[in-house]
Amino acid sequence: MNQRPTLVPIVLALLLLPQAALAQQAAGFDIFVSDDADDSEVVKFGANFDFKNESMESYQGIRLESASFAPLGQPAKKDARAYYRFADGNEAWKWNGMLGTDGHTWLGNAAIHNEAPFRQEYFIEREIIETPTGLDQGLHYTFAGAAYDLPINDRNLMTAMVGVQDFTGDNLRLHARARYIHVLKPDWGLSAQLRMRYWHDSHPREYDYYAPGWYAEVIPTLQLRRYRGGWQYLAVAGYGRSKDAVSDWRAARYLELGITSPDRGKWYFKANAVHSNTPVATGYTYRYTQFTLSALRRF
Repeated sequence: MNQRPTLVPIVLALLLLPQAALAQQAAGFDIFVSDDADDSEVVKFGANFDFKNESMESYQGIRLESASFAPLGQPAKKDARAYYRFADGNEAWKWNGMLGTDGHTWLGNAAIHNEAPFRQEYFIEREIIETPTGLDQGLHYTFAGAAYDLPINDRNLMTAMVGVQDFTGDNLRLHARARYIHVLKPDWGLSAQLRMRYWHDSHPREYDYYAPGWYAEVIPTLQLRRYRGGWQYLAVAGYGRSKDAVSDWRAARYLELGITSPDRGKWYFKANAVHSNTPVATGYTYRYTQFTLSALRRF
């Protein structure tokens, strides 16, 4: 395997290193673990070094990642990645990303958004398809889209997202998502939401990832977001219905818990857990659990 492309993010980071030699630096790690009803497991461990880290909205650094994919209970396949990670902004816009390679193709994500009441966000991401065929044949997807906040008044908000997901092969998936949010108790951070999403495949069942032709989902949810001592606590619970081109309506459940430390001082910490029986966009199962933990130390 040609490893030359793997060095690109590191070389880029080294070229920028002299510009940030006197800046506050940081080092940390994060781990992502997911498993599903088909006995598939994904584990990603990343080691991060930022040669500049003023906050979680302004940093530059490198990331080395070890990824392990074990679809359908099969032996795990390992992958090594290297990324250049960054975040910055100005008075109007903020951007962040993690762009790199596994030695074969580019991977990662990038996004830019503004802070206006009519919030706009534009994003792109690329990753391998975590199915047996996807791992064996090196299948990937590239997902690009835009999201918008559409405020109605102080207590009501609409959000919308449109995107295009291009898979290796011929399948092109069109995404549409919308969310209506009504704030029930502003001082509690409590809101009621109606989450809706739909996608359509141009070439259903092209490979072994979940591509039934189309998929629709409607989930009413309750969300609680509280702040105490600078720490953020998040809890989301939803129950609704979903349907695709080859099945009847079924129950759709969603549960999320999260905690994030204040973005100040020497330490930064974040943990998040999700459990759902709605399909992952590139998966082929109807029950999954994922957990993410990250920690960062500035010096």
